[in-house]
Amino acid sequence: MSVLSAETEGQELKVKTQSKKVNKSWLNDHVNDPYVKLAKREGYRARAAYKLKEIDESLGLFKPGMVVVDLGSTPGAWSQYLRRRMAPEGAATGELDATLVALDLLPMEPIEGVFFLQGDFRDEAVLAQLVEHLDGKAVDVVVSDMAPNLSGIASADAARISHLVELAVDFCKSHLKNDGALVVKVFHGGGYDDLVKLFQDTFKVVKPFKPKASRDKSAENFLVGIGLKATQS
Repeated sequence: MSVLSAETEGQELKVKTQSKKVNKSWLNDHVNDPYVKLAKREGYRARAAYKLKEIDESLGLFKPGMVVVDLGSTPGAWSQYLRRRMAPEGAATGELDATLVALDLLPMEPIEGVFFLQGDFRDEAVLAQLVEHLDGKAVDVVVSDMAPNLSGIASADAARISHLVELAVDFCKSHLKNDGALVVKVFHGGGYDDLVKLFQDTFKVVKPFKPKASRDKSAENFLVGIGLKATQS
């Protein structure tokens, strides 16, 4: 979370007033958002579930029996989608044919069949716990909705976003099956072209993806890499 400070009372009031207008506008858009309404009807914790669903339906990434790692999982909408996708008849509870591991710095309400690890993916000790839980299993797909706390300084924020993506790519180099896939959230702006180049150097197939569930005003985009190149271990 970034904290704004004002030098004078007048400036502080102006910041607060602008913030209220922005919050009111966002709240109005959010309440009327068709994906928010759909998420409530279908029992998803966030509209983000439909971003992953659209990517999956377009590229056919997930199948029962897979090992999937969900990075930046809280509040759990992607893990919910994955859990239903791997279950007979799309059930949210009961039988599950998959190994699903989720990780986030923030706590996440339990999802049946999903192992959740709370910690910072940048911490080697946390990463070691994740690897330990995989118990030697190679991963079929890694999905990452990770995003750093933004400072508002474009160059610093771009570096933080890039760092998280680079960590996810490094994880894939060590733990992803040769024909596996990585889905990461990125943002258009500084560093985007470098991340595309990183994906092109790492994966045989690279697809940028802007789901319909991503808001039009958002710079959010997704990169999908499929199949590690032979030079990767």
